[in-house]
Amino acid sequence: MEVTKAICVLKGPDSVTGTISLKAGEGGHTTSVTGEISGLTPGKHGFHVHTFGDISKGCGSAGPHYNPCNETHGAPEDKKRHVGDLGNIEADENGTARVDMVDRLLRLAGKYSIIGRTLVVNQKEDDLGKAGTKESTESGTHGAGAAWGIIGIDEDPK
Repeated sequence: MEVTKAICVLKGPDSVTGTISLKAGEGGHTTSVTGEISGLTPGKHGFHVHTFGDISKGCGSAGPHYNPCNETHGAPEDKKRHVGDLGNIEADENGTARVDMVDRLLRLAGKYSIIGRTLVVNQKEDDLGKAGTKESTESGTHGAGAAWGIIGIDEDPK
Protein backbone atom coordinates (compact mmCIF):
# COMPACT_ATOMS: atom_id res chain seq x y z
CA MET A 1 0.00 0.00 0.00
CA GLU A 2 1.36 3.42 -0.94
CA VAL A 3 0.76 5.83 1.92
CA THR A 4 -0.05 9.37 0.80
CA LYS A 5 -1.76 10.81 3.88
CA ALA A 6 -1.01 10.61 7.59
CA ILE A 7 -2.37 12.13 10.78
CA CYS A 8 -1.01 12.77 14.25
CA VAL A 9 -3.14 13.67 17.27
CA LEU A 10 -0.98 15.48 19.83
CA LYS A 11 -1.62 15.53 23.56
CA GLY A 12 0.59 16.65 26.41
CA PRO A 13 0.57 16.16 30.17
CA ASP A 14 -1.00 19.59 30.61
CA SER A 15 -3.45 21.35 28.28
CA VAL A 16 -1.50 21.21 25.00
CA THR A 17 -3.43 19.46 22.22
CA GLY A 18 -3.48 19.49 18.44
CA THR A 19 -3.89 17.65 15.20
CA ILE A 20 -1.32 17.57 12.41
CA SER A 21 -2.05 16.30 8.89
CA LEU A 22 0.71 15.12 6.57
CA LYS A 23 0.34 14.66 2.83
CA ALA A 24 2.87 13.37 0.30
CA GLY A 25 3.64 15.78 -2.51
CA GLU A 26 3.76 14.90 -6.20
CA GLY A 27 6.05 11.90 -6.64
CA GLY A 28 6.49 11.60 -2.85
CA HIS A 29 9.55 13.91 -2.88
CA THR A 30 8.12 16.37 -0.34
CA THR A 31 5.58 16.20 2.46
CA SER A 32 3.21 18.98 3.51
CA VAL A 33 2.62 19.34 7.24
CA THR A 34 -0.45 21.32 8.34
CA GLY A 35 -2.54 21.70 11.46
CA GLU A 36 -3.08 23.56 14.70
CA ILE A 37 -1.76 23.13 18.23
CA SER A 38 -3.29 24.95 21.21
CA GLY A 39 -2.43 25.39 24.87
CA LEU A 40 1.21 26.37 24.26
CA THR A 41 3.00 29.28 25.88
CA PRO A 42 3.34 32.14 23.38
CA GLY A 43 6.56 32.00 21.36
CA LYS A 44 8.64 29.42 19.53
CA HIS A 45 8.62 25.68 20.22
CA GLY A 46 10.79 22.92 18.77
CA PHE A 47 8.97 20.52 16.42
CA HIS A 48 10.44 17.09 15.62
CA VAL A 49 9.80 13.54 14.50
CA HIS A 50 11.34 11.08 16.97
CA THR A 51 12.61 7.59 16.15
CA PHE A 52 10.14 5.33 17.94
CA GLY A 53 6.36 5.15 18.07
CA ASP A 54 6.48 4.45 21.80
CA ILE A 55 4.78 6.95 24.10
CA SER A 56 4.31 4.53 27.01
CA LYS A 57 6.47 6.83 29.19
CA GLY A 58 5.51 10.09 27.52
CA CYS A 59 7.77 11.43 24.80
CA GLY A 60 10.81 10.18 26.73
CA SER A 61 10.25 6.68 25.35
CA ALA A 62 10.07 7.97 21.74
CA GLY A 63 13.86 8.03 21.52
CA PRO A 64 16.01 10.65 19.80
CA HIS A 65 15.10 12.71 16.75
CA TYR A 66 14.62 10.49 13.70
CA ASN A 67 18.09 10.46 12.13
CA PRO A 68 18.56 7.48 9.76
CA CYS A 69 21.42 9.18 7.88
CA ASN A 70 23.47 9.94 11.03
CA GLU A 71 23.63 13.71 10.52
CA THR A 72 24.00 16.53 13.06
CA HIS A 73 20.94 18.44 14.29
CA GLY A 74 19.92 21.40 12.15
CA ALA A 75 17.21 23.57 10.67
CA PRO A 76 14.78 22.36 7.99
CA GLU A 77 16.60 24.40 5.33
CA ASP A 78 20.07 23.10 6.29
CA LYS A 79 21.77 20.72 3.87
CA LYS A 80 22.74 18.44 6.78
CA ARG A 81 20.13 17.76 9.44
CA HIS A 82 18.16 14.94 11.00
CA VAL A 83 15.22 13.79 8.88
CA GLY A 84 13.05 14.56 11.92
CA ASP A 85 14.26 18.16 12.35
CA LEU A 86 11.29 20.39 11.56
CA GLY A 87 12.59 23.56 13.24
CA ASN A 88 10.21 25.66 15.32
CA ILE A 89 6.55 26.47 15.30
CA GLU A 90 5.33 29.72 16.84
CA ALA A 91 2.38 30.08 19.18
CA ASP A 92 0.51 33.37 19.13
CA GLU A 93 -0.52 35.39 22.20
CA ASN A 94 -3.41 32.94 22.76
CA GLY A 95 -1.06 29.93 22.76
CA THR A 96 -2.11 28.63 19.34
CA ALA A 97 0.39 27.60 16.68
CA ARG A 98 -0.77 27.13 13.11
CA VAL A 99 1.47 24.78 11.16
CA ASP A 100 1.80 25.05 7.38
CA MET A 101 5.09 23.81 5.95
CA VAL A 102 6.49 21.62 3.20
CA ASP A 103 9.47 19.45 4.09
CA ARG A 104 11.95 17.96 1.61
CA LEU A 105 13.11 15.01 3.78
CA LEU A 106 9.95 13.64 5.42
CA ARG A 107 8.52 10.54 3.70
CA LEU A 108 5.23 8.74 4.29
CA ALA A 109 6.36 5.62 2.41
CA GLY A 110 9.56 3.78 1.60
CA LYS A 111 12.83 3.23 3.39
CA TYR A 112 12.69 6.39 5.55
CA SER A 113 8.96 6.46 6.28
CA ILE A 114 7.86 8.35 9.38
CA ILE A 115 4.66 6.30 9.78
CA GLY A 116 4.57 4.80 13.28
CA ARG A 117 7.09 7.29 14.66
CA THR A 118 6.33 10.03 17.22
CA LEU A 119 5.82 13.74 16.49
CA VAL A 120 6.81 15.99 19.42
CA VAL A 121 6.24 19.68 20.18
CA ASN A 122 8.73 20.95 22.75
CA GLN A 123 8.32 23.43 25.60
CA LYS A 124 11.15 25.67 24.39
CA GLU A 125 12.61 27.04 21.17
CA ASP A 126 14.97 24.79 19.22
CA ASP A 127 18.37 26.45 18.68
CA LEU A 128 18.63 24.55 15.35
CA GLY A 129 22.08 23.18 16.19
CA LYS A 130 23.65 26.63 16.20
CA ALA A 131 24.53 27.06 19.92
CA GLY A 132 28.00 25.50 19.61
CA THR A 133 27.45 22.80 22.25
CA LYS A 134 27.28 19.02 21.99
CA GLU A 135 23.62 19.05 23.10
CA SER A 136 22.84 21.65 20.44
CA THR A 137 24.25 19.50 17.61
CA GLU A 138 22.38 16.44 18.93
CA SER A 139 18.97 17.89 19.82
CA GLY A 140 18.79 21.69 19.75
CA THR A 141 18.44 22.25 23.54
CA HIS A 142 14.66 22.61 23.24
CA GLY A 143 13.53 21.39 26.64
CA ALA A 144 10.98 18.72 27.46
CA GLY A 145 8.02 17.72 25.37
CA ALA A 146 4.85 19.80 25.59
CA ALA A 147 2.76 17.37 23.48
CA TRP A 148 3.30 14.28 21.37
CA GLY A 149 1.52 11.66 19.29
CA ILE A 150 2.18 8.72 17.01
CA ILE A 151 2.02 9.38 13.27
CA GLY A 152 -0.55 7.08 11.71
CA ILE A 153 -1.91 6.35 8.27
CA ASP A 154 -4.90 8.53 7.39
CA GLU A 155 -7.75 7.30 5.27
CA ASP A 156 -7.27 7.85 1.55
CA PRO A 157 -10.50 8.98 -0.15
CA LYS A 158 -9.43 7.72 -3.64
